Amino acid sequence: MRQWLRKSRILRSIRFLPYYLPYAAWATLKPVKTNRVLFLSDSHDGFVGNMGFLRDAMVRADPSVEIIGVFKPSLASRRPLRDVFRLPMLIATSAVIVLDDFYPLIYRFRIRRGARLVQLWHAAGAFKQVGHSRAGLPGGPTRGSEIHRNYTDAIVSSSGIVDDYAEAFGIPAERVRPWGMPRSDVFFDADAVASARARVRRELGVGDDERFVVYAPTFRGNGQRSATAAPDADWAGIADALGAGWRVGVRQHPFVARRALGAGVVDAAAVPDMNDLLMAADVLVTDYSSSIFEFALLRRPVVFYTPDLEEYEAARSFYRPFDHYAIGPVVRDAKDLAAAIATADVDDARLDAFLDEFADALDGRSSDRIAGELLRVPVTEPVS
Repeated sequence: MRQWLRKSRILRSIRFLPYYLPYAAWATLKPVKTNRVLFLSDSHDGFVGNMGFLRDAMVRADPSVEIIGVFKPSLASRRPLRDVFRLPMLIATSAVIVLDDFYPLIYRFRIRRGARLVQLWHAAGAFKQVGHSRAGLPGGPTRGSEIHRNYTDAIVSSSGIVDDYAEAFGIPAERVRPWGMPRSDVFFDADAVASARARVRRELGVGDDERFVVYAPTFRGNGQRSATAAPDADWAGIADALGAGWRVGVRQHPFVARRALGAGVVDAAAVPDMNDLLMAADVLVTDYSSSIFEFALLRRPVVFYTPDLEEYEAARSFYRPFDHYAIGPVVRDAKDLAAAIATADVDDARLDAFLDEFADALDGRSSDRIAGELLRVPVTEPVS
């Protein structure tokens, strides 16, 4: 059924008709409330990550702002009946609507004059391709797909990736705003980083004098519904090879079920906030995860474990050749991981160039900058 929905505009229209018709009525009957901001997610419950930081910044900027959040934990979760009734009214009357991921309900709406539909994408940088950049790839959008195209604003972490996200969302580059990423602000607060690092290491039982290695890969598949785990390795054996003074933790992507871990391996998935875990880590082992962009702000070593590089690139593809992102050693065979981790270091010149390209808007002030822009700048023309 989902495949039919993906391919048929008519079926998609019928599916969301209970929302479109009330929306049209509310848009006729009610004006846009200039101080109402609506946060929507089908990927998480509550104000977490970028949405939490931006909400707090908006309240600081304008204490009279009306903040409303409507969330469900995943695309597969059933929407509560009350949301079926209130969502059309809230979407029709909010001056700013904020998303942070794919949100299928919204894409057939014509955004009202004076309102903004903002994509505050959950990933920094431009690594694996998303949206319309994936047309023709497995799980990519079908020809004529309307997804993403009605954003009035797409907020990204750097001026160097504006064209990538214009392509991904099928919108003019003028609507892509290199204003930063709210959740990155905390990385510029040395006291907050130190506090989070100490707290997380204490919770996970990692000693102050131990070097903490975290394996945090992205998922395989085309999204929440098809996600599978990344290739594994003998992390208990790697911990033994690293020896005294090292601890190893594993955190699979949240879309993927947690696996049993070997003796002595830390369950890093017990830390819900990825920011906090990155601050606690001394070395990050990952693959094609956008966590490299935030971790780069800490200027700590990264090791890339990519045994399935060719298969992944064929299925997902990247905005640049993979080597362009490799700011640390690339390991293709798990037997080489321990040595790569033990000797991993930071190439300052390469890291500086990497941050200039992918993170030039990350400066510790993203939340306040984005809040100020969204609360004071109206959109004068409706967007289809």
